Amino acid sequence: MLTDLSIRNFAIIDELKIAFPEGLTVLSGETGAGKSIIIGAIGLLLGERATADLIRSSEDSATVEAVFDVRDRQDVKARLDALDLPVEEELVIRRIVSRSGRNRIYVNGGMTTLASLATLSERLINICGQHEHQVLLNADSHIDILDEFGGLLPSRSEYARLYGDYQNLRARLGELREIQKRRAEREDFLRFQLKEIDNAGVKAREDEALSDEKKLLAHAGRLLELAEGAHEVLYDRQGSVLAELGKIIEHVREIRSVDPEFRISPGELDSVAIQLEDTALALRDFVKKLPRDPARLDEIEERLELLSKLKRKYGGSLEAVLQTKESVEEELRGLETVSGDIEKIADLVNVREAQLRELSAILSRDREKAAAVLEKAVNAETRSLKMERARFKVTINPSAPGGGTDTPLREKGVDEVEFYLSTNVGEELKPLNRIASGGELSRIVLAMKKVLARTGSVGTVIFDEVDSGIGGATAEVVGRKLKDVSRHHQVICITHLPQIACFADGHYLVSKGVSGARTKAYVRRLNDRERLDEIARMLGGVMVTDKTREHAREMLRVAKK
Repeated sequence: MLTDLSIRNFAIIDELKIAFPEGLTVLSGETGAGKSIIIGAIGLLLGERATADLIRSSEDSATVEAVFDVRDRQDVKARLDALDLPVEEELVIRRIVSRSGRNRIYVNGGMTTLASLATLSERLINICGQHEHQVLLNADSHIDILDEFGGLLPSRSEYARLYGDYQNLRARLGELREIQKRRAEREDFLRFQLKEIDNAGVKAREDEALSDEKKLLAHAGRLLELAEGAHEVLYDRQGSVLAELGKIIEHVREIRSVDPEFRISPGELDSVAIQLEDTALALRDFVKKLPRDPARLDEIEERLELLSKLKRKYGGSLEAVLQTKESVEEELRGLETVSGDIEKIADLVNVREAQLRELSAILSRDREKAAAVLEKAVNAETRSLKMERARFKVTINPSAPGGGTDTPLREKGVDEVEFYLSTNVGEELKPLNRIASGGELSRIVLAMKKVLARTGSVGTVIFDEVDSGIGGATAEVVGRKLKDVSRHHQVICITHLPQIACFADGHYLVSKGVSGARTKAYVRRLNDRERLDEIARMLGGVMVTDKTREHAREMLRVAKK
């Protein structure tokens, strides 16, 4: 329910704060005092269009903020979660309208879009006034209202589960049939890819090894020259390094025989000689292993070109080429079973469709029964609201109680539901949302709210113009209906009629005055004495007499009963 409303710089409102109680709240005041402006500000929280002319003169922006108690509203919390908005026990919506056009919307501190606001707020507030199109007047929601009224939501939930599965199966069946349709072409293409990769005999990291070999071949002449030259200097020629080192070792040995303290030992030089011999052997082996086949370089070039072509086609690396080979083999195996898969899924689709046909037929029959009860109840309520000639009708098209297979399955069954109304004898039934009169609209919605009170999901209902064109006994009946609805919903009502205002749990007076050469709107909650005076004013107009005040006291006393 709506607990607090704050408005700043909106039309003639400078700054206004209202704390709303549970039950029925009445806003009264002289015509033009600003009551409808407050409703207009609330409309911004429902996603209505915002323009700069709503901003108070000389101000840069207007702000409307509302706080809702959503502790027991799991549906609202689910929507918050679905919209990726913070979920808390209180819901705070703030909308800022700026002259610069940088309008902003915040929900629990998180910024959101106008579409998300509208999706969320339609579960919070329903404004029932002239030309308003809210949940109850939205034809798309009529099937939900009827199903909720008839207690059909559990059956609908089971239907929705089967329908979702049915749609998924149909989508998969379509994919498989498309695959089968293109199977021969696809299979040829896949086999071509597989053959191309298999014929190439690709091995992991082969390109790296070939690149190393190519580099060696390209420099073979120079490497041979360097290795043979080094081997000759070390070992082959007269006066080689190893031959001269042998002489040095003998000289050192002779020196040590005379002077044992000589720092260099023959053993150390023997170690150097062994290392140089190993080097000479390594150079000799390197010379023997150096490739001398010019044709091998051409082979490597061709192989690397082939591998590069495969890499360009299949992912950029040999690892990607090998992975492509695996995926192609897997898809080919899948193509071999596609016919069997189509047959299995087609059978499942038929099973699900039969289940849906059976359940939709039950839903259709139950909707027909619920519609008859709803029609009777709403027509009874409209008659009590002095709309004796009004006729309310629930249309269900197409209704298929026999579960005919020619009727398309929809998300909520096979039916389309819409509420129709005729307000005068001889007039044809028209869709509910095409009612022209604000008073008739408010009263029919009030009648429906009374009937649907225990099943409705909107927390707060605002009635504007509910008293249009009525008075006397009818006004008292409307007041009692509003009081009944307020036992299940929070109700806010703008009224000029004391017969309605006397039923309020909270009564606010809206007025306007001039302050600092500026017109301002004011709102205050009336205490018992002030409320008596306001009811008396609504009864007697400008002149409030003791008799009028006593009449007002009697009305309040009777209303409490």
